[in-house]
Amino acid sequence: MSRYTSEINKRKTFAIISHPDAGKTTLTEKFLLFGGAIQTAGAVKSNKIKKHATSDFMEIERQRGISVATSVMSFEYKGMLVNLLDTPGHKDFAEDTYRTLTAVDSVILVIDSVNGVEAQTRRLMEVCRMRDTPVIVFINKMDRDGKNRFDLLEEIEKELSIQLHPMTWPINSGKDFKGVYNLYDKNLVLFTANTKAVDEDTVRIDDLESSLLEERLGEKDAAILREDVELVDGVHGELNVDDYLAGKVAPVFFGSAINNFGVREMLDTFIRIAPGPRGRETSTRHLEVEEDRFSGFVFKIHANLDPKHRDRIAFLRVCSGKFERNKYFHHVRLDKDVRFSNPYTFLARDKDVIEAAFPGDVVGLFDTGNFKIGDTLTEGEDFYFTGIPSFSPEIFKEVVNRDPMKTKQLEKGLLQLTDEGVAQLFTQYGGNKKIIGCVGELQFEVIQYRLLHEYGASVQFNALPFYKACWITSNDPKKLEEFTRFKHANIAEDKDGHLVYLAQSEWFLNTERTNNPAIEFHFTSEIHK
Repeated sequence: MSRYTSEINKRKTFAIISHPDAGKTTLTEKFLLFGGAIQTAGAVKSNKIKKHATSDFMEIERQRGISVATSVMSFEYKGMLVNLLDTPGHKDFAEDTYRTLTAVDSVILVIDSVNGVEAQTRRLMEVCRMRDTPVIVFINKMDRDGKNRFDLLEEIEKELSIQLHPMTWPINSGKDFKGVYNLYDKNLVLFTANTKAVDEDTVRIDDLESSLLEERLGEKDAAILREDVELVDGVHGELNVDDYLAGKVAPVFFGSAINNFGVREMLDTFIRIAPGPRGRETSTRHLEVEEDRFSGFVFKIHANLDPKHRDRIAFLRVCSGKFERNKYFHHVRLDKDVRFSNPYTFLARDKDVIEAAFPGDVVGLFDTGNFKIGDTLTEGEDFYFTGIPSFSPEIFKEVVNRDPMKTKQLEKGLLQLTDEGVAQLFTQYGGNKKIIGCVGELQFEVIQYRLLHEYGASVQFNALPFYKACWITSNDPKKLEEFTRFKHANIAEDKDGHLVYLAQSEWFLNTERTNNPAIEFHFTSEIHK
C-alpha cells in the first residue's frame, strides 16, 4: 500500500480521439459542463452558439474549426478527479495524438453516426491496440439521419476488430430521434434539443411492458424498442468489466454531443468502470503506480501558450509518487537536478498553480529549453519510460527567409516550434540550409502562420524531392565519414547533431542499405534517448 493510494484511486486520465469533425471537441465541452468547470458549452462550428470551444485556444484553431494541438483539462465529477486530453483529429497531427495516447489510461472514441468508421479512426485504434488501452465508444450525431444502428455496430466491430457492448440504445435517428434507453439503469431519457444539462427529461421505466412507453413514444416506436432491447440483451447480456479493462470489449453509447444528449450516461459509466492510473514499463524495470518515489515523463511541449509571454510549457504525466512544487527532481537525460516554482494544472488556457500532483495527473512545467519529448524526471533513480515514438517525416521543405532582418527571430521560432514535436528540423551537412520535415502538409501552414504571428518572421517553403529521412549510425567511424562525404547532398543533421540520410526514393534507400552493410539505418529516433 502506498501513502498515496487514496489519491491514486480518485483519478482517471483519458483522451478523446476521433476522425476530424466527428464531434470530439464538442463532447469535451459537455464534459466540462457536467464537471461544473464552465457555465455554457462552446461549439467548434455553430451559428447559434457564439462561444468558441474552451479546448481550442490557438487563433488558427478558431479560424479553421479544427483542433491542431492536444489540450489538457482537469475537472471534478462525483468525487473523482478527471484529467481529460482533447487530441487533434486531423491526420497531419497524428503524431501529437499518438504521443498523447502514451500518457493516458483509457480512451473515448467518438464515431459520427452519419459517416461511420473513417480512416483516421482505424489508425488511432491501432495505436490503442498496441497498448491494449481500454476504449469506450460514443456514437455521435444521432439527431442526424445516419446509418442503421445495427449496421453501424457491425461495421465498427468489423473495421476496428473489437467486440462492442451497447450500454444505451437509441430510439430512431435523424428528425425522428426520440431519445435513448439506458440498458444498465433501465430508464428512458427523452430527447429535447437544448444545450443545458438537465434531469427533468428522464423517465424511469423499470418495466418495458408498461403502458407509459406507448404514451411517450407512440405504439410503433414502443414495439421497436422492446424488440431491440430483447435482441441486444439476448446477444450481449451484462458487461464484463474485466474484458473492457483488457481492451477486448468496448461499451457503446449513443447520443448527440451538441445537444448534450447521452453524454451524462456515458460519463457516469466512465467514472464507474474506467481504469485508474496503472504501472508502466521503463528501461530498467516495470514501475508500479503505488511506489512512493516520484517519477514522470514529458509527452508534449507547447510553445507560446500565452501569446503575451514567450513561454514554453512541457506537459508531464506523473507515473508514481508525489510531485511537489519547489522540490528538486532528477532530470535523467541531462543528469542534473531541476525544480519548478510554478507548476500548473490546466483548463485549456486557464491555468492554476498547484502545490502537489499525484499519479495520473498532467502537470504543466515552464521550460527554458531543458526538455524534449520523452524526457523522464525521477527522485534520483536512473531510468526512462519506453515506448514514446518519434517518426520519420515524409514531406520535406527548405525554409527560405523572406526578411533577412528577422533572422534571429526565425531561428528561435524554428527551434521552439520543432521542439514541440510537430515537425523536425534538419540542417544541411556542412552548410546552413534549414530543412523541415513533417508528417502532413497542414503542418507547414501552421508553422508558417505561427512563425509570422508569434515571432514576426515571414518565410516561404520550397518543396524538396526527398521521400524519407533515416538516422544513420555505424560502429566503423571511417565508413560513416566516407558515406557522408560521398553523399553530402543527401546528408543533414538533426537538432542534436545526429546524422540523417535523406533518401530520394525507396529504390535509392534500398540500394544504399545494400551497398553499405556497415551502416545502420533507423526509422524512428528512439535510439537517441
